[in-house]
Amino acid sequence: MGGRQSTWREPNQLIFEKEGVYLHTNAKRSNQDTSIPGFIRIVERAGLPALEWSPLEDDGRNAPAVLYSKKDGDGGEEDTNFDPGYEPDWAVISTVKKEREHVPVKSSGQWAFSLPLSELYSLRRSRFSLGRNFLVLTSRGGHPLPPLHFHRGGTRELLRALQRYIILDPSPLDGRLFLAYPQDSGTLPQSFDRLQFLDDGGNDLVSRFIHDPYATTFGGFSKVTNFFRAALRPPESPIHTRTPQDPSLPPQPDEEPGFELITCGVELGPKPDVTRGQPLDKWEEFLDSEGRVTCKEKIKELVFRGGITHSLRKEIWKFLLGFYPWNSTAKEREDILRVKTDEYFRMKVQWKSVSEEQEMRNSLLRGYRSLIERDVNRTDRHNTFFSGNDNPGLTLLHDVLMTYCMYNFDLGYVQGMSDLLSPILFVTQNEVESFWCLTGFMELVHQNFEESQEAMKQQLLQLSILLKALDPELCDFLDSQDSGSLCFCFRWLLIWFKREFSFEDILTLWEVLWTRLPCENFHLLIACSILESQREELIGSNHDFNTILKHINELTMKLDLQSVLRGAEAIYLQLFLCKELPVMVKQVLGLYVPPSSEEESPDSQASETQRLLSQSQEGAAASNSACGPSCS
Repeated sequence: MGGRQSTWREPNQLIFEKEGVYLHTNAKRSNQDTSIPGFIRIVERAGLPALEWSPLEDDGRNAPAVLYSKKDGDGGEEDTNFDPGYEPDWAVISTVKKEREHVPVKSSGQWAFSLPLSELYSLRRSRFSLGRNFLVLTSRGGHPLPPLHFHRGGTRELLRALQRYIILDPSPLDGRLFLAYPQDSGTLPQSFDRLQFLDDGGNDLVSRFIHDPYATTFGGFSKVTNFFRAALRPPESPIHTRTPQDPSLPPQPDEEPGFELITCGVELGPKPDVTRGQPLDKWEEFLDSEGRVTCKEKIKELVFRGGITHSLRKEIWKFLLGFYPWNSTAKEREDILRVKTDEYFRMKVQWKSVSEEQEMRNSLLRGYRSLIERDVNRTDRHNTFFSGNDNPGLTLLHDVLMTYCMYNFDLGYVQGMSDLLSPILFVTQNEVESFWCLTGFMELVHQNFEESQEAMKQQLLQLSILLKALDPELCDFLDSQDSGSLCFCFRWLLIWFKREFSFEDILTLWEVLWTRLPCENFHLLIACSILESQREELIGSNHDFNTILKHINELTMKLDLQSVLRGAEAIYLQLFLCKELPVMVKQVLGLYVPPSSEEESPDSQASETQRLLSQSQEGAAASNSACGPSCS
């Protein structure tokens, strides 16, 4: 429903009206946060304009409330009725229930407000949960009104209508704060295009991170269902905005540096045809008489092209994950295993020897143990290696994770790490080897689990850069639906698509990614491949913010891995072959060297790419026939 504007005015005249504007009540209950759907209006009463919000049902008896169920991060019990059809901790959409009796605070009619525009001090754009845009109004008395979310859009229309009465001027200290001034006969209204209010920033990708959506996610890992907590924090009063004369104050969390605009500016050529190969099924041929690997790069190419046959995974994974050096002899590997076994059990004894009385005085260790015990009991239980009660596989899973806390106590255990360990333990079926392979994997992804979430923000930004170059139309559509932050890809990147593909497919995908070919950010190209495969469904089905999240989440176990891998490699080759690729895209792909740099150019990566091009053109048969002890 679009906003309605009147072209003429009368006493008590409705000037503008927009439905689907949700007021967030900032309810103080442990398990539920509430928003109430209603109307935003500009009304002239006796010639005086006012901005008003009222619920759908003014009597307050039948107005449905949207209840965002939260898991047990803030105390309280879990909602036993929370059953969205997938595991709640990983849900990208919270349960939506229309039950008027559960509104936790005063009836919806009591939330209605009317603010004379002469009393409007400021409008602030805020992006709290999951990239949603909120509008926070503040009166001249310094009192912020409850945040408003325009579920069906319409903020631009509202602001155009407001400019008939007031001037909205961007604050020089805060790009998302707009101060309201009365219209003067001698003052021309500002251009609406200058305001760019609640616009997701167009090509300015950093504006997609207006507010860190992950600031509250690590009470017990990145529960996307808890993102709504940030939306219900009391808005900051603009009265207390930091001034340049007070540099001693810390930066506000929504302050951001400038950022280069990202535009492709060139036409990409067609995607090359890519053919996958067969799994690597030879190993001894790549070893010399002392057991050294003679051609590590050839092995990586073959693994990237087709994965590894299951019987060889136990051995080759230990090289891919750094447990064994590629140039080690068989004798050296025996020595490494002996030393690493001793080291592992020394760390294991540390937590095994902690008495109950000691643990009662160590809240951190006690918290790690509690999280691990909870997660172990629900990790890959469909797999026979972890199924059933009193399963020794579950004991190994628990013990390895507890020992990792001793190995890296600063990071400790964060929910999701059990998902990274279970495939490794399934393949190695060895406690010591799985532990050291996990440490190698965590070297690649440990920053994903750090509380600052800077690595996740950076990866989502890099994904946005790639997608903008590949498919600007899809980016624009996602932006228009408040989904430009790509927050729905968070789970993909966090644990490398563990929940998106079958267990067997994950074994193949991870070993492909562990080769680090053709670039270290190939996992971002995997995400691009998935998004491009869904573009027609996303754009053509009139999805909004919620249904985009729901659709992406429902892709779980429905994606074809080989098709996704072909698409990701084709995307890389398409970008690599572009003669005028934007600098920031090159940086994401590891292809950029500053013109003034005297360092070596990325010739090695270029040669790797040329080999991939030739292999993809030759096809699977030619690729597989390359198996052998020789190295080019």
